[in-house]
Amino acid sequence: MRKIRIISPIVGVGKNPDEKVAIMQALGFLPSENLVSNDDVVVITCNMVNMNPPEKAVIVGPETLRELIHFFKEKNPKKIIIASGSSTTNTVNVLKSFGYDKMLKEEQVDFVDLNSGPFIDLNIGGEIIKQTKINSLVNEATIMVSFTQLKTHEEAVMSASIKNIALSWPPAEIHGYPKKNTGIHEELHDFIYSMAKNIPIDLAVVSLSPAMIGTGPSKGIAIRSDMVLASFDAVACDTIGARLLGFKPQAVGYLYRCIKEKIGIGRIDDIDLKGQKLIDMEKQFSKLAYGKEFSIDE
Repeated sequence: MRKIRIISPIVGVGKNPDEKVAIMQALGFLPSENLVSNDDVVVITCNMVNMNPPEKAVIVGPETLRELIHFFKEKNPKKIIIASGSSTTNTVNVLKSFGYDKMLKEEQVDFVDLNSGPFIDLNIGGEIIKQTKINSLVNEATIMVSFTQLKTHEEAVMSASIKNIALSWPPAEIHGYPKKNTGIHEELHDFIYSMAKNIPIDLAVVSLSPAMIGTGPSKGIAIRSDMVLASFDAVACDTIGARLLGFKPQAVGYLYRCIKEKIGIGRIDDIDLKGQKLIDMEKQFSKLAYGKEFSIDE
């Protein structure tokens, strides 16, 4: 199995009303000098879950995705590929409805619909789903990037970088719309953990500009905090995201299992948060979301 390119406890926090600026601030805190070589195939898995627009905190913004593409272009990889798999519609519908197709054409970057083949068989060893077909692009990728919004979620408790990969890659051709036909949602936390164990994330980028509270992944309320998180440790990144939603990682079954199985760091004292203090972030986000400042440990 491919190993994560850089091991680092840093979670960078960008904060700016312009999401493109915030994402570059967050990435600027990471030791990315040796992240990419000229032989690398960078696959950016971005959240295009359905036909709700970016301003509702459901899918990522095309211009912010463009900024992330520029970040990698400057490092001269062999190839950059954008990949996604919608859960409720043909992914190409999302691509065209929100201008991703035009942007990708301008940037001369390829797109792969993860709901379609060619497929390989991936053994994930889950309690219900032990194996799934998955787009063969997974074997071509040498750097896997997850780019998504932070959300509360009606089944997964929260959705961030780990869940984005776990639910984007299973093809709707096999699992149906909304990917429930074969049992993914019967033990959803086990499935997400099993995917995380088998598809390492080299870079996690999670936007809170906007984030979603209430009932995710689509019906909640968008909260614009102007923050973006970035880390080479997806578990650490999602742990910080969970805290902002009001959860310790123990509340999120798949995240806590990833921590226990040492897929990444989840102990707050071991995470090197740069750009903001956690208590300040919690207070800022809770004030915007609920009208009152609070922090888990205060």
